[in-house]
Amino acid sequence: MQPAPKSGPSDREISMKEQKTRRFPAEWEEQDGILLSWPHRQSDWLPFLDEVEPVFIEIARAISSFERLVILAPDRIALESRLRDCGLFMEMVEIIEIPTNDTWIRDFGPVTVLDGARPLLLDFGFNGWGLKFPAYLDNRANRRLHAAGTFGATPISTMALILEGGSIESDGRGSLLTTAECLLEANRNPHLRQVQIESVLAGLMGVDNFLWLHHGFLEGDDTDSHVDTLARLCPDDTILHVSCDDPGDPHYKPLQSMRAELESFRTREGRPFRLLPLPWPSPCRDENGDRLPATYANFLVINGAVLVPTYRDSKDDEALAVVREAFPGHEIRGICCLPLIRQHGSLHCVTMQIPKGVFP
Repeated sequence: MQPAPKSGPSDREISMKEQKTRRFPAEWEEQDGILLSWPHRQSDWLPFLDEVEPVFIEIARAISSFERLVILAPDRIALESRLRDCGLFMEMVEIIEIPTNDTWIRDFGPVTVLDGARPLLLDFGFNGWGLKFPAYLDNRANRRLHAAGTFGATPISTMALILEGGSIESDGRGSLLTTAECLLEANRNPHLRQVQIESVLAGLMGVDNFLWLHHGFLEGDDTDSHVDTLARLCPDDTILHVSCDDPGDPHYKPLQSMRAELESFRTREGRPFRLLPLPWPSPCRDENGDRLPATYANFLVINGAVLVPTYRDSKDDEALAVVREAFPGHEIRGICCLPLIRQHGSLHCVTMQIPKGVFP
């Protein structure tokens, strides 16, 4: 009798192998550049274009002062002319003509992991934050960017998992910070439980220390509590987090509970994190009186600088000082993002970093 042929490695064995070689880099590691998706008349920005486009111009100006900027826009020639007129350093700016539904590229842009030294682009599914908004163009943007040669020879893999970039934070060393309200929300991956999501992300990203927040929210946020509006992993085992100091505010108790959760978290080495609370801005409201999700946690780390959203609030300077404490080697720049929160997002939400080694 012939011996039975040896079977190949199981899915679990493959996952464990990938987990040992893959790493999800931290945002503060060296970058090739930043992706930005420009607002346009076919997006929800139509009523506010005159207010919001200057904010995008200031974000573009700040980023292109430090590193390469790639912009998705429906009309390349018109936008290039506009940016030149505004005095941008266009040698650092590339505009790709790609249609989009909206501007929140943090959530539909590619998530980059490293397999050894080799970068890989993960194209997760994007369904408009749990089927709330149209996303059929945004969901194709990464593959169109890849086909246009934006990422050179860097491979891209389309994932059978709904996941937004704003819902996950990495320290680059195997820890991942996220919220249960978002990743376990019923309209994203209803077929997966928490343990299954952890298994998938462990294999794809090399994560082995999951930090799940079950408390904390912002009124006006329609992402189901993206972690990048609440708490951010920073260098030297530090977490910056929003903190409400008004006992009469509906956020006070949930954010106190979130703080307690953060205090219980440990690094992969078993150490507690250093927690730095961000100040609480005065309530921002729309024309109907509904509260908007103003948060200082929605900052962007780039090469040599941190861009921090501000809101023409008395707490702006304090917020910049706290971010400076977490990033002492970086230039800290504030950018007024009041127009951005009209559509319930802020500075980090409209950008996506591309780590070193991806762009040609």
